[in-house]
Amino acid sequence: MPVMTVCASHSPLMYTQVTESKPGLHQSFFDAIGGVADDVRAFDPELVVVFGPDHFNALYYDLMPGFCVVGAAESSADWHQPTGTLRIPRDTALALTRALQADGFDPALSLRMRVDHGMTIGLQQIAGGYERYPVLPLYMNCAAEPRPSVRRSREFGAAVGRFFASQGGRVLFIGSGGLSHDPPTARLATATPEQWARISARQEASPEEFARREARVIAVAESLARGERPILPPSEPWDRRFMERLLGGPLDALDELTDDELDREAGFGGHEVRCWIAAFAAAEAIAPTRARVDYYAVIPEWITGMGIVSARAA
Repeated sequence: MPVMTVCASHSPLMYTQVTESKPGLHQSFFDAIGGVADDVRAFDPELVVVFGPDHFNALYYDLMPGFCVVGAAESSADWHQPTGTLRIPRDTALALTRALQADGFDPALSLRMRVDHGMTIGLQQIAGGYERYPVLPLYMNCAAEPRPSVRRSREFGAAVGRFFASQGGRVLFIGSGGLSHDPPTARLATATPEQWARISARQEASPEEFARREARVIAVAESLARGERPILPPSEPWDRRFMERLLGGPLDALDELTDDELDREAGFGGHEVRCWIAAFAAAEAIAPTRARVDYYAVIPEWITGMGIVSARAA
């Protein structure tokens, strides 16, 4: 069965006017992701399966699932992302949900999701938009502790892969998020009353509220780019070590990653590497793959270790 995997960082700061720390750095990422998108067009997937997070734009602590199969969705307007309807095959989403239940998982199911940049950036940059191919978003909780473990995230990906192995067709798996970054996101243990109101109850932000949130993040990014440390800076050693382990396998060796290590070395946003691990596990449940690192650079004004890896069936 033909299978392709692409995992990529998704810093939304790339859609702002933050000052470039090194000439040509931003374009180097756009060139690399464009090259991968060319490979995807040549592969011509019949379905795109996206493992991605949310950033308290669709899911909140009023009810926070570990995993959610998305059977219908609109895109959020956060970080200047275009709004639109995702082309999701509902019957496939329902069949996958039933298969996961039979395989020992109990994911939530949403038939009315508002997916944010954790899904939409990858769809735009890698798959050419929301409607070029049928797409099935699979939400993974990476931002709201307590989270599913890295081991459980890998097993979830493998179960997804087993389902699609039984379906046939050309499938592209996208792992969206990572690598090391430590965004100024509200956290359960330290949330102020204002932050708790933001992350605890379902809401739809106004354009003005989106603008205020983005301004706060941009200010932090500019401070980091000046060499200050308002947040944990990206860690190139950690990122390269993670990519080496991801590509070198076996994937279950990554089960030892703990939340404490990720918080300490990769930052709060580093938990999104769960999506990369799940995407690789899904592909490997279908066929052995050959993987490569297509791009890596720390882009401080994007507050992220920006990486791209891709894999094809061997």
